[in-house]
Amino acid sequence: MSPSSTFVGLPVIPPQDPSLNAVAPKPRGIRQVFEAREQAEGAGATVRRSIGTPKLKNFTPFLMLDHFSIAPGAGFPDHPHRGQETITYLLKGAVDHEDFAGNKGTIESGDLQFMTAGRGIVHAEMPHDDGQGTSNIGMQLWVDLPKDLKSCEPRYRDLKASEIPSASADNGKVTVKVISGRSYGVDSVQELAYTPVWLLDVSIKQGGNFEQSLPAGWNAFAYILEGTVTWDTGATSQEVPRYHNTVFEQKGDQVKASVPADANEGTRFILVAGMPLTQPIVQYGPFVLTDASQVRQAMMDYSSFTNGFERANGWASEIGKLMM
Repeated sequence: MSPSSTFVGLPVIPPQDPSLNAVAPKPRGIRQVFEAREQAEGAGATVRRSIGTPKLKNFTPFLMLDHFSIAPGAGFPDHPHRGQETITYLLKGAVDHEDFAGNKGTIESGDLQFMTAGRGIVHAEMPHDDGQGTSNIGMQLWVDLPKDLKSCEPRYRDLKASEIPSASADNGKVTVKVISGRSYGVDSVQELAYTPVWLLDVSIKQGGNFEQSLPAGWNAFAYILEGTVTWDTGATSQEVPRYHNTVFEQKGDQVKASVPADANEGTRFILVAGMPLTQPIVQYGPFVLTDASQVRQAMMDYSSFTNGFERANGWASEIGKLMM
């Protein structure tokens, strides 16, 4: 593969963006809504997968979205990646991670882990057992890398819950954790992915109204974690319940959401937007490249410990041994 890139990524907040600076922003329409069905994944884990299924195979730059639940004794022992980034957002519990480059640590409730696989990495992600058998719940999003960056060096970055700024609107009825991007004038603290992605954790109480501008032309979706949200597209409105993914049209400047004042509960959802990549996607499991020959090469490199996978030779994570 080509030499490692030193490119540090594009700005997460595009300058002079027409949608972010629109005087009279227009709401985006809804492309599709569907439920994330439960399925087994890893070793004993359960996920609700929406992106990366027949309903929505690829949604550039997004490759997969899992709402996971990992009980003690289950998990994702040693496995490889190449050509993509993963963003893990822990909602409850704690998860340990460890890789062949010597990175290790634990993310807890509200924390995030950003992993760039680049030219190759082998790692493990395992639940941190609290001794009470509690399941660990979170979201994992796979993001494609631009083709010129698929051979970059792998890296890890953690973002702690205490480091994430929050925005408040509509007299406190709307709260937004600004993980990446901008909301109500509050910017995220750092750029954590090579492919520009916005990630907002939005909570709306009964009677609350939420408006969020998104970069022009970026693909966007919202996954509902709690309650039911009402989307306003300007011409129509649509209610979407828990565990459903709402995929928005590219056209438009913003998304608008609300919860009726007489609703039984508020809502919480993850709103995500990303810059589309104009490149082919050829994926075989954890290897994501731009043509079939590169995927075959990735499989050969992993099995022969070459071209980025040298450190996998003889390496085994300590946390992965818990499955043995």
